Amino acid sequence: MVFNTFEYFVLILLPAAILFRLVKPAAKPWVCVGFGIAFFIFFSVTQVGGWAGACCLAIFIWESIFSRFYKPGSKICIIGIAQTLLFLFVFKYWNFLTGLVFAPAERNPVHWSGAFLPLGISFFTFEFIHYAVDRYRGKTEAGSFAEYLAFILFFPTMVAGPIKRYQDFRPKLLSPSRAWSEDWQQGITRILSGLAKKFAIADFLTCLTDHLNRADIAQAKRWVLPIWLLAFGFKIYFDFSAYSDIAIGSARLFGIKVPENFDWPYLRTNIAEFWKHWHMSLYRWLVDYVFVPLGGSRVAQPRIYLNILITMFLSGLWHGAGLNFIVWGLWHGMLLVVHRWWKNWRSSPALLTQAQFGNWCWRIGSFPLRGVPAPAPVPIAPQPLLVSAGTLNPMVGMTPVSGMEERRRGGNGKSEESLSLETAPMTGSIPGKLLGWALTFVMVNLGWAFFCMDLPTAIFFLRRLFCG
Repeated sequence: MVFNTFEYFVLILLPAAILFRLVKPAAKPWVCVGFGIAFFIFFSVTQVGGWAGACCLAIFIWESIFSRFYKPGSKICIIGIAQTLLFLFVFKYWNFLTGLVFAPAERNPVHWSGAFLPLGISFFTFEFIHYAVDRYRGKTEAGSFAEYLAFILFFPTMVAGPIKRYQDFRPKLLSPSRAWSEDWQQGITRILSGLAKKFAIADFLTCLTDHLNRADIAQAKRWVLPIWLLAFGFKIYFDFSAYSDIAIGSARLFGIKVPENFDWPYLRTNIAEFWKHWHMSLYRWLVDYVFVPLGGSRVAQPRIYLNILITMFLSGLWHGAGLNFIVWGLWHGMLLVVHRWWKNWRSSPALLTQAQFGNWCWRIGSFPLRGVPAPAPVPIAPQPLLVSAGTLNPMVGMTPVSGMEERRRGGNGKSEESLSLETAPMTGSIPGKLLGWALTFVMVNLGWAFFCMDLPTAIFFLRRLFCG
């Protein structure tokens, strides 16, 4: 982690934030560019990839030059997306995918023995893709070369997010907050909060999570196993939310507000709400740039379920190049599909007016006796009558309520669909909410077994946990 080093705060963050405040507006993007370059080179050389990693700065330069050709509806945008995916594939997935082709991996003839991950590649490539897609859709301005370079080289968010949007970041870059005192007070407080999470909680839990290896799992008593897994669930939350706190606080010193990333996800009462509040910038990115292009909620229910599974499969693959991450993503995809099906089943009643209901009853229940005329139906002013789905003949006046709606995100003009089921609010009892929370909490933490261990070890862990 680069955010807990002396060099980050003293040599990079404080000088950059002070200089950014002092220079004229036209020079502000170049301050971000200059310190972003220094940040990338210094921490690449000292921590990630060495000088070879530092040379990957050329990816940013090339992307900034190539992005000048992006125009609404242009095929150049598609080429830009393809080359970004190629960068990600070569550095992050080459050995993994070629190892699957040439199994066993030890005999892979094209194995890249010197493979490394450029600093922050998982995050900056998502911002590259976002800009190309939104330029293609005509949803964002081109901006200047310096402004775009400042956007992708803004070092507080380069390593661990939050994932920014250019149309949101550019106005803040050009017109940052002038409330020095408030920004620095809140920024420093947020940074200290992140450091406390990191050192006092996340690092402390490492003494438990280090036991999540096959040898210790085989020897441990069964009652200890859920404690270790639960410790990892809290460790990854406090670790990752700590990174986000430091990034958000660092940006605040510049007078720039970047998106929030975590909002008490473990307190949510269903898996869809969990994902709306866990790594929120990633969730919104997946919805806007994967789920919606696949068809989102505008297709038949089976296809929606498939779209959710594909989206979460890619989410798992993005988190790491390994089968365990893919299974983790599909685990969450399955939970989201089951939740959506359940909510759809509970929340898709038939809408029937009282007049329709009365006439329906008259038709099937008031057949005339021989020689006795049938009574005429009485007209009634239409008033909605909610009848549970499946209790009536589906051919008689039933109108299913739609499952998911699109909603507008304030301030940035982008529509947002959700992987959850958006219906009219449903009030539930306190025991029901507690049950929903407990079930969500257990399912999410069971999934961490696939995230923190390779697949064979995770399966062994779960077998020991449930079968002894």
